[in-house]
Amino acid sequence: MGEDRKASILVVDDDPDVLKRMDRTLRFEGFRDIILCGDPRDVAGIIDGNDVAAMVLDLLMPGMPGQTVLEETRERHPEIPVIVATAVNDLDSAIDCMRHGAFDYVPKTAETGRLASSIRHALSIRELQRDYSALKDTLLAAKRPESPAFEAMVTADERMLSVLRYVETIAASPKPILIIGESGTGKELMAQAVHRLSGRTGPLVSLNIAGLDDTMFSDSLFGHRRGAFTGADSDRGGLIERAEGGTLFLDEIGELSQLSQVKLLRLIEDRRYYPLGADLPKASSAAIVTATNRDLRAASSAGSFRLDLFYRLQTHLVQLPPLRERLGDLPILLAHFARQAAEKLGRGVPAIPDELVLLLQSYDFPGNIRELESMVFDAMSGLKGGVLGLESFRRKILRGGSVKPSADKLAAGSELSRFASWERLPTLKNVQEELIGEAMRRAKGNQGIAADLLGISRTALNKRLKSARDLESELDED
Repeated sequence: MGEDRKASILVVDDDPDVLKRMDRTLRFEGFRDIILCGDPRDVAGIIDGNDVAAMVLDLLMPGMPGQTVLEETRERHPEIPVIVATAVNDLDSAIDCMRHGAFDYVPKTAETGRLASSIRHALSIRELQRDYSALKDTLLAAKRPESPAFEAMVTADERMLSVLRYVETIAASPKPILIIGESGTGKELMAQAVHRLSGRTGPLVSLNIAGLDDTMFSDSLFGHRRGAFTGADSDRGGLIERAEGGTLFLDEIGELSQLSQVKLLRLIEDRRYYPLGADLPKASSAAIVTATNRDLRAASSAGSFRLDLFYRLQTHLVQLPPLRERLGDLPILLAHFARQAAEKLGRGVPAIPDELVLLLQSYDFPGNIRELESMVFDAMSGLKGGVLGLESFRRKILRGGSVKPSADKLAAGSELSRFASWERLPTLKNVQEELIGEAMRRAKGNQGIAADLLGISRTALNKRLKSARDLESELDED
């Protein structure tokens, strides 16, 4: 449908029959808020009293010619696209209208789909202009959005804050929004924030795509008619119907089957869908938000995901950074989850030692925010005293005396495999010195944390450091 969600389409024609036909046609095409005007002299007042997204204008009208209405509207409200729809199929008239600022010229004899397509195109351009203006103003402000919709987003990271500012500008757009990010980065929370910011009066309805074949997806999303298949004893509305006037959130969209991808593409482009077993389509005004942890561009190149659907979904693209790229948020995230856990467990809020932050900064967090939350709740469950201890965190992140490798490192091959291409192996002494140096760097000089990373005692690390210092001193004396 592409309709501007909060604005109206104004249809101006002196013929009551034409107005009724236009109203039926546009509503069938999925447009909702339509204002009919039979007297062109009323146009200025209607525009002043309403948020008009687009105008469909007849040329030949008594009282005031359509060309005059066009010129006055373009002068006073240049942001409103005007589509001239007239029985006069004349090239000179069309050229004259376009010269005076008409967005398009559609003969009344043309198929109804052409007028609807022209309106959708006009609304899309208007929406992009609004998005650009809002985005420019918001980014120039360069501060954390104050909306309560972001109260669950705990961050002081500038990259994350820029994401929040961007989301604030595009949340009300009727175009699809794609949220991408690794598992545990907060994609569902972001979808909830988008819905709250959008101002839509309908509900947020969610569907996880993972594990759904085409029949299950179609029945869940579009519903069915009685007798559509064995066991369909009555009509049942789908989730898209429940999301009317609100937001449909499709999680793990990268798992969508090829056949289902075609149906979703049709829903996005036409804003209409067919319940299973139905002969007539139904219109939808629900905004569509999707999320995935997959690389959809790579999936498109591999042929498993439609490229045209990918481009439609990522009209507005929201990319959430992994926790390892916003480690500066660790102190406030730890405090936030500790407060939550204390409230749920009926305990006092513990102090967060600096050593814990240093320890966690050396970890890649493959499970991101969700993993950190789980760690904190586990530590709080066994808490003794008023300080959040390190031991439960050590057990989770230290494997064989080393920090768990990231997904990128695992994808590139095991740590041992890199030595296969070396012509000459380093000595154990060289490797030991490099490992100790790297551990001390990651621990920011804290010997206790560095010893944990190396899987040795603090005493053993201290001896190795002292030995290295003594050797360095001897070389300096020589």
